[in-house]
Amino acid sequence: MSRTGAALALWWLLAVPAWAQDPAAGASPRLQVLPQGEPDPGPPLRDPDFGVRTRAFGLDRQVEMYQWRVTGEGYRRVWNGARIDSSDFAPGHDNPALPIGGQRWWSQDATLDGRPIDQRVLRATGEWHPFRPSFSRLPLNMAATFQPEGDGLGSAENPLDPQVGDLRITWRELRLPPLPGRVELRDGAWHLSPRTAAAALDAAPLPPVADRPEDEWAWARWWPWLLGGVAALVVVIAIRRRRGGS
Repeated sequence: MSRTGAALALWWLLAVPAWAQDPAAGASPRLQVLPQGEPDPGPPLRDPDFGVRTRAFGLDRQVEMYQWRVTGEGYRRVWNGARIDSSDFAPGHDNPALPIGGQRWWSQDATLDGRPIDQRVLRATGEWHPFRPSFSRLPLNMAATFQPEGDGLGSAENPLDPQVGDLRITWRELRLPPLPGRVELRDGAWHLSPRTAAAALDAAPLPPVADRPEDEWAWARWWPWLLGGVAALVVVIAIRRRRGGS
């Protein structure tokens, strides 16, 4: 084989992707199905205690109680999401039991393009957002205790002067970001893509897929060809130098 032929063969090995060199590998490439529509959360989620509903992918009830806490300045009354143990507090500083706690509900029938969405997609990619629900379905027993306060409900007769044991309750709903690039179709359902699953395990914030620069995608697509071209050019220059020196 001539030196020119050897250079062309080397360029082929470096520049052409492996699947193009191997007919068996390129005969049946894995097809990646991308989401086309918008995810559907399915039937509304409902807080059965308060009648609060949402057409989101999750519903989160957050409960705070006004209670005593010991600080460096002595006893103070604060809002806290869990009951503060007051067994060692001075008389007159007892915290009552929390009569109702927080709770979270997840969509069980979420779909995308008619295919079910795995629960791990909701938990890994979903974002919680506060919202003010409608209290038109508030049960009578709850309506006798709570009144609208801010974006939620409160039990204090005077919201500006709450007493120990008063509650305030708010809700959040779970929304999903754009899913292309974050999920892939496997076994008839949408699952986390390997990159998204790894990011979820690392507990690192996921970069918005839509915000990834287009030139970054272009570089990822074309860098093997550019590298192969540079390598071929180096080989050609080396051969010409040898010819010039001989």
